[in-house]
Amino acid sequence: MEIDWKDAVKTDLRRKILRGLSLSGFLLVGCLVIQFLEISGMNAWAGSPPSSKSAKAEGNTERGREVFNGKGVCYYCHGIDGNKDQRPQLAPDTAALIAQLNPPPVDLRNQKILRLNTDKQRAHAIREGHPGTGMFPDTTITPQELTDVLAYLALLRREHSSRKP
Repeated sequence: MEIDWKDAVKTDLRRKILRGLSLSGFLLVGCLVIQFLEISGMNAWAGSPPSSKSAKAEGNTERGREVFNGKGVCYYCHGIDGNKDQRPQLAPDTAALIAQLNPPPVDLRNQKILRLNTDKQRAHAIREGHPGTGMFPDTTITPQELTDVLAYLALLRREHSSRKP
């Protein structure tokens, strides 16, 4: 019986390579796990806050009021502090355009007539405009300002509903 040393050497070489790859792969994975654990530990010691997409951002009602009555120009149509009967002094042409809006701007204090029932719907209307109305989109306010305005609108609704007729 003749031994084929050439095939035996090839087979032995393949085994050594595979064993080396397995060992190096194991070491690489081990090093990555150790590095991950060290980085995670550093973040825990640094006190970095956990980020949770489910955490709802809180709005500041006073800042929301400032945006509503200022940068957001909501008060042009909806009135100062949401009081439709108390509109700011506007240029005559602007006031005339607002007076012609059909349907007229909604009373944001009256929950019974509001069609947008969730903050998601309200945020969309503020950002994208409200179809079928004269409300135009506002892309100038920041996400935090939008959250603040939504908190302020909720306050307006609560205040109005808690008043006795």
